[in-house]
Amino acid sequence: MTNRLAASTSPYLLQHADNPVDWWEWGEDAFAEARRREVPVLLSVGYAACHWCHVMAHESFEDPGVAEALSGFVAVKVDREERPDVDAVYMSATTALTGQGGWPMTCLLTPEGEPFWAGTYLPREDLLRLLEAAGEQWRADPERLRGGARQILSALREAQERGAATGPGARPGDGTAQALGPEDLAAAYEGLRGDQDHQWGGFGGAPKFPPSMVLAFLLRQHGRTGDPGTLDMVRDTCEAMARSGLYDQVGGGFSRYAVDRAWVVPHFEKMLYDNALLLGVYADLARLDEASRPWAERVVRESVEWLLRELWTEQQAFASSLDADTAGVEGATYVWSPEQLRQTLGEEDGRRAADLLGVTEAGTFEHGASTLQLREDPEDAAWWAGVRQRLDVARSLRTQPARDDKVVTAWNGLLVSSLAHAGWVLEEDDWVDVAARCADFLLATHVHEGRLHRSSKDGVRGTALGVAEDYGALADGLLTLHRVTGAQRWLDAAGALLDAALDLFGTDDGGIAATGHDAERLVLAPTTTGDNAEPGGLSAIAVALVRHGAQGSRSDHLRRAERALLHAAPLARQAPRFAGWALVAAEELVAGPTTVRLSPAAAGEGRDDALGRAARHTPAATLVVDGDPALSTGPEGRTAMVCRGTVCDLPTRDPRDLPSPADVGTGLG
Repeated sequence: MTNRLAASTSPYLLQHADNPVDWWEWGEDAFAEARRREVPVLLSVGYAACHWCHVMAHESFEDPGVAEALSGFVAVKVDREERPDVDAVYMSATTALTGQGGWPMTCLLTPEGEPFWAGTYLPREDLLRLLEAAGEQWRADPERLRGGARQILSALREAQERGAATGPGARPGDGTAQALGPEDLAAAYEGLRGDQDHQWGGFGGAPKFPPSMVLAFLLRQHGRTGDPGTLDMVRDTCEAMARSGLYDQVGGGFSRYAVDRAWVVPHFEKMLYDNALLLGVYADLARLDEASRPWAERVVRESVEWLLRELWTEQQAFASSLDADTAGVEGATYVWSPEQLRQTLGEEDGRRAADLLGVTEAGTFEHGASTLQLREDPEDAAWWAGVRQRLDVARSLRTQPARDDKVVTAWNGLLVSSLAHAGWVLEEDDWVDVAARCADFLLATHVHEGRLHRSSKDGVRGTALGVAEDYGALADGLLTLHRVTGAQRWLDAAGALLDAALDLFGTDDGGIAATGHDAERLVLAPTTTGDNAEPGGLSAIAVALVRHGAQGSRSDHLRRAERALLHAAPLARQAPRFAGWALVAAEELVAGPTTVRLSPAAAGEGRDDALGRAARHTPAATLVVDGDPALSTGPEGRTAMVCRGTVCDLPTRDPRDLPSPADVGTGLG
């Protein structure tokens, strides 16, 4: 059969190009074919690093019997990372119909794109039974299935409207909404504290995901209030994750999530967005908390090494992920038995390493294998460094997980921001240079005729248009580059992106739509008010607006951020775990936002002067522009200027004039 996915940039679509199923890519052509033939659509949504997506592909989509059963359907495959809007719409149907979501997502649609059945992974026999039953019902009475699909969509639209009209501050368009103020931010902390796992860190039970955006919010609240409880929550969670099986103790980098409360067994896929967000959190923790600095800085340095070694592409950007599977076996690259340690390290070192890393005869994973944990620092750091290197070499000889080389705009924007910030914190100029090269690639390749696109592969821009989160995350990365270099071009590029984003995604009531007014219209509008594994479209743009408003003296952007956050306020009040990035924006607004502008370092001198050192210890919510050419550096050294909102103090050379924790004022919040 002819495969219609050959031109796609998505590895999820390309990896099964030789299977017997006649796949179509999402688009009008596929639905026109379904209408021409008057047959339903099978929609499979997944992504390249997804374990069960691989299982279903091998079990079913490479099977001739399934291909024959699908001859009565138009089969459409979608990479959720390339089309998050399509994924969001049909995931809302899946969770509404089944009570849970996940990938691969399997939906049956009318030729008009309306869902009448939804689920997730299906074993081959279950899929065949579904296709047979659905095919028979469609041939017997297609209008009954169409009617059911319309009822499903009507219920989903009503649920969206109810969600937009409930809770305090839920009507931002009529002037009655309430902004997120200090009391709301304090309540968010109390809500998080009630959901905290005091034994193992993090929030809730298993499965447990790294709460990176919530941790970023708590760091900012600690800086504003000085409350030690907020810092304790961040420190406990970050250390628990850093010492667990979630973190790759040999190679660096975090896995997607842990299947247990204690973070022992991860789901082994490594995603760029997780590692980008966590890099920023650990960099801030290292600079703000001396007690955490040794292990937090270790995680930062090891994670950057992993990112540059494993995800850096020839195009000078970052690939999306590494698979959970190795040759079809989940986690095979990463787990060890005591015998494997002894074979690699020798009897004595193997025994010591097993004791240190929690590798037991019974195993903590499958088939007697264990994940590696570093619950305490080894007494002999030099010995551990040598052992870690030997394990890394031995592991490199194993079959390695596949890499998804797709370059996603939003995820690279997050990494540009975190990498540039970490480079500034730890005075690693090479990291800042890498972040700048990545940003240049995104601006040169992903922007076409004034419109940002979602992704590229091998330097070829994809056809999918950028969504709101792409604009917000990339603008924020450019703003971080402006802060750490002082270069005006990054500020200008961020401002242009944000102005374009407001035109594309802004709504009449001050909200942010997920997709632009020029995007394909779907059967249901995807929402943007919440954060999931990464910042949602609204919060991504709000954070960038706050920071550009402060760095670029754009009071209109500060006001626009406030209006956007009114739409996130109900969720932030009711479920702060799912609004962490919106709470980051709110914290920075309440803090002023506060900006410290430093004059450039004198020629031939580094930035390790008294003002530079003080700036690196300002609260997390403080935006430090290190090298503002508008300020002069004289014979007596650098000068600094502290601004709140768009109002600035007189220049100073005294480090004591810079903000310190619990010393920032309340501002626009």
